[in-house]
Amino acid sequence: MSEIFDFPFRKLVAVAASDAPTPGGGSVSALVGALGVAMTAMVGNLTVGKPKYAEVEPQVKEITGAAYFIINKLEKLVAADIAAFGKFMEVYRLPKNTGEEKARREELMQKALKTATDTPMEVARTLLEALVITDRLAKIGNKMAISDAGVAAYVCEAAINAVLLSADINIPMIQDQDYVNRILDEKQKIVSEAKRLKESAVAVVEERMK
Repeated sequence: MSEIFDFPFRKLVAVAASDAPTPGGGSVSALVGALGVAMTAMVGNLTVGKPKYAEVEPQVKEITGAAYFIINKLEKLVAADIAAFGKFMEVYRLPKNTGEEKARREELMQKALKTATDTPMEVARTLLEALVITDRLAKIGNKMAISDAGVAAYVCEAAINAVLLSADINIPMIQDQDYVNRILDEKQKIVSEAKRLKESAVAVVEERMK
């Protein structure tokens, strides 16, 4: 399933809608986020080379390059998310007939749960980076395409809130309370900052569309 980025879109939708366990919520959120960042890249590409925006072209090129980097990172994170779920299911199926088997299974389960939490957290961090560059681009991008920077902001924030549910579902089963507290604290900060950046970008977009 790591080749999911090569799927025809119709097949991707069909597999996501099926009873196959992957792609699940984390992977779908990352895929949606990649589409959001693609809108940031598009606005950048529609700005570079335009004489009217020559003064900001260096910044726009930097932002556009960063958008492509984020898309590539999200592709890797989709594969990582699918792999993490596969590992979780592998551990879930381990025997638990004896005390030793139960202890070993629980140890591996705790590791698998952390991995399955770390991956969506990294997706959220990555999409927060996307919102940072989208907010920057909203101020200087081609006005003829600036609504798409707003689309990017809305989609990336939504993808962050969505992917964090894939962390939430694991947290009650994780025994390491220090780890849980760190994740919960970071989640709150990411959600708050994502909302701020989205609102900032959209406000600029709406003003520039007038």
